[in-house]
Amino acid sequence: MITVTIWNEYRQDKTVESIRKIYPDGIHTALKNGLESPDLNIRTTVLDDPQQGLSDEILDSTDVLIWWAHAAHHELTDENVRRIVEKVHSGMGLIVLHSGHYSKIFQALCGTSCSLKWRESGEKERLWCIQPFHPIARGVPETFVVPQTEMYGERFDIPEDARIIYMSWYEGGEVFRSGITLERGYGKIFYFSPGHESFPIYYQPEILQIISNAIRWAAPQCRGVINAPKVPNLEPIRSKE
Repeated sequence: MITVTIWNEYRQDKTVESIRKIYPDGIHTALKNGLESPDLNIRTTVLDDPQQGLSDEILDSTDVLIWWAHAAHHELTDENVRRIVEKVHSGMGLIVLHSGHYSKIFQALCGTSCSLKWRESGEKERLWCIQPFHPIARGVPETFVVPQTEMYGERFDIPEDARIIYMSWYEGGEVFRSGITLERGYGKIFYFSPGHESFPIYYQPEILQIISNAIRWAAPQCRGVINAPKVPNLEPIRSKE
């Protein structure tokens, strides 16, 4: 079993009526329902939970953390950012969705501003798979359309070691690296941009399949503490003689 924690700031999808109509129980609940599988143990937490939904008990038992945030990035405590970054370095998988690109967590792990261009116009987005043999792309068509979305455009300020899995083209003309992977310490990270809260994108089968695949890809293969231990030599050092 892979233990998945879906974290959602749960602000606009609780207070804005037009968004509540699309996600009546919150984006985190829609994702949980859409991702359910016998091999996944999925739970949800939100920003207003005790300890911002990020207690030691939750983080210690999480294999993959899914992160959705938009309007309340600044409310996440620096201590919780530090703890999550440490968990990723130690092997926990992280999936950052849509406007989570501007979260403190993603910025800390990227070491960049993670800025981009955007336009909220409800235009069509076409995704293209750049790495068709990557596990995240398994069972998903080479290309598919999100009928209405928020435009995210280049330049996307992310590190040079980001591996592109999906590229997007938007009806207004822009392109964007919409699905990228990173590795930090023992942990794997997947950023996936489709998912604006004003559109029912998290009900679309292709989107759910990609996130589902990403969970299994990001699940820890090993865990360990990143440090700099002093070690004895394994073989005789003859140059000392």
